[in-house]
Amino acid sequence: MSQFSFEAEVIHWRGPSPFFFAPLPAPEAEEIRRISKLVTYGWGMIPVEVEINGVVFTTAMFAKGGAYYLPLKDAVRKKANVTAGDKIAVEMTVQPAER
Repeated sequence: MSQFSFEAEVIHWRGPSPFFFAPLPAPEAEEIRRISKLVTYGWGMIPVEVEINGVVFTTAMFAKGGAYYLPLKDAVRKKANVTAGDKIAVEMTVQPAER
């Protein structure tokens, strides 16, 4: 399992299904890209355990346009007290893919 610590600015994607994300910085995204084939469980989804502001949750990152995005569900965002434009400190562990 690979562990990462980074800061990211929360963005709000206003597409057909609006959602909040933390885009990974380039150095972390490059490392994820390097290990992605070993940890993806399909469609490029990468399982992770994350801690933001003391809130621990599991989710799956995905790649789009050469970047990786960490989705932030409303329940997690509210509990961690974060929204679009906030800079957050992220502790993240890539989990093994369940096959």
